[in-house]
Amino acid sequence: MSAKVVVVGSLNMDLVTRAERLPRGGETLIGKSFATVSGGKGANQAVAAARLGAQVSMVGCVGDDAYGEQLRGALLAEQIDCQTVSVVEGSSGVALIVVDDSSQNAIVIVAGGNGQLTPEKVAGFDGVLQDGQVIICQLEVPLATVGYTLKRGRELGKTVILNPAPASGPLPAQWYGAIDYLIPNESEASALSGVAVDSLESAEVAASRLIAAGAGKVIITLGAQGSLFADGQRFEHFPAPRVKAIDTTAAGDTFVGGFAAALAAGKSEAEAIRFGQVAAALSVTRAGAQPSIPTLSDVQAFIPS
Repeated sequence: MSAKVVVVGSLNMDLVTRAERLPRGGETLIGKSFATVSGGKGANQAVAAARLGAQVSMVGCVGDDAYGEQLRGALLAEQIDCQTVSVVEGSSGVALIVVDDSSQNAIVIVAGGNGQLTPEKVAGFDGVLQDGQVIICQLEVPLATVGYTLKRGRELGKTVILNPAPASGPLPAQWYGAIDYLIPNESEASALSGVAVDSLESAEVAASRLIAAGAGKVIITLGAQGSLFADGQRFEHFPAPRVKAIDTTAAGDTFVGGFAAALAAGKSEAEAIRFGQVAAALSVTRAGAQPSIPTLSDVQAFIPS
């Protein structure tokens, strides 16, 4: 049977435009293209885990609008269990994304239905949490819901992953003890630790602080510089595969989903990190969020090279 990954998190419709550069405050630019693409960090991670070999359940909320129907449909097309995706009154979540010619992006998120994913709703789907092996959370749904899910995952003895994104400051202290793998990027690690992460050395300092706060293990993703693993005993740097980036949207989500799928399939931490990195590297060679996420066969074809 396939590995079982449960993602508790957000579903957004991404409204994506490409422009020569990101606009400055008060400035209007002429865009080059526009597209609506299914996204949201939770849904992206669910799609990544599913395409990369895992059996996946998604726990979340969408609005009773056209976007909500499309978002659920996109997950169903990936054979993701959506019985735990609730349809609520109001709009679905949206993300307004601008991507520039150097493949950097700027994003504004409106929670919509994601704001209605309450601890009570998650508690109502406890059987799904019990059936899973790995539980993944992010920060695009109410913090009370994230805190409940982390705690419940720990009580059930599951492997608990938190991708603390978007992060604007330290996490609640009581969360750390429930987290097996804390996976921030550079800016998120900086916000959580108070250390400006701009090198491997500073990433080690930040990771040490997060371990000291109580996180089981920390993986800081560093973009083209790869990732740094820390467990309180050692650090290990994993260089990133070399690719030509087109669009970095969802690269972090692809790493998290791939890492979770590989862990749940029985791979070692190092194997799971490398697997996630290859998946993320392939994703940046394609445009969009979910459309950019590779399949298991894509990753397997790339690894020997």
